[in-house]
Amino acid sequence: MSILTQKTISDKVSFSGVGIHTGKITNLSIYPALPNTGIIFKRIDLNKNNLVYPIYNNVTDTTLCTTISNEYGVKVSTIEHLLGALYGIGIDNALIEIDAQEVPILDGSAKNFIETIKKVGLDFSEVPIKIIKINKCINISEGDKFISIDKSNITSDIEFEIKYRNNLIGTQKNKINILEDNLEDIFNSRTFCLFEDIKKLQKLNLGKGGSLDNAIVVNDNKILNENGLRNEMEFVNHKILDCMGDLYLSGYKIIGTVKCSQGGHYLTNKLLRNVFSDKANYSLIEIKGKQLPHTFSNYHKLKSIA
Repeated sequence: MSILTQKTISDKVSFSGVGIHTGKITNLSIYPALPNTGIIFKRIDLNKNNLVYPIYNNVTDTTLCTTISNEYGVKVSTIEHLLGALYGIGIDNALIEIDAQEVPILDGSAKNFIETIKKVGLDFSEVPIKIIKINKCINISEGDKFISIDKSNITSDIEFEIKYRNNLIGTQKNKINILEDNLEDIFNSRTFCLFEDIKKLQKLNLGKGGSLDNAIVVNDNKILNENGLRNEMEFVNHKILDCMGDLYLSGYKIIGTVKCSQGGHYLTNKLLRNVFSDKANYSLIEIKGKQLPHTFSNYHKLKSIA
């Protein structure tokens, strides 16, 4: 067994909590899955047509979360924190059963997902992993927002910048290497909002389950949460967590460098749609070999399968 082979969870894990936008209590369980299954959501509150695949072209809404739908209109929403956890921890295959539309927000981060999965551990198969290798640089700009992805032989990087007029949040930038870095601060970073935006959420019929237990709320220059921030860059780190989850809608881990300023779910999804609009932009790679250093420096062991 090696890190070159596909992984799944060793045993079932379960979560229960409120949906941050629907306000409804949801139960969710993650089950082991066979190699080459990928990640699958199953709406067990429905009797048929209840499988929903988290792929970029199944994204139907990016308003304050990522929502996917199948051809029958069955939806699963707020998937980004869970997918970010699965991406970061290295799970290639899993069946996720959920009894409502929205993934529970838990504490607003991926912390609970990561800690619970680590308790049961991962199961390594004998089947080689597959990755997406970016071949060409793709850039998208919309006003003062932009996102890009460029080729890299050995790394999977995300560099993210946020700019807020609120003085407490201000401008923050951080860069991570998904393959090499300790991602604890990323996993632990919670969703956040400005106090003055809460009424806007209510008018959109969103944020019904939001509270100080599952989101950071900033009022002028004060954090309303009793214990403050978990890390100095929690705001931008949460955006990186969101970005990781949205990038996993490629279906595979990505070898490439992502740079984003003031982006979000919509811009990341638009980036993926642009990448996969032309096969010259990427290669689907199957990794062959028994060992891999902490980077993909053994690149001669990669075999193109697309």
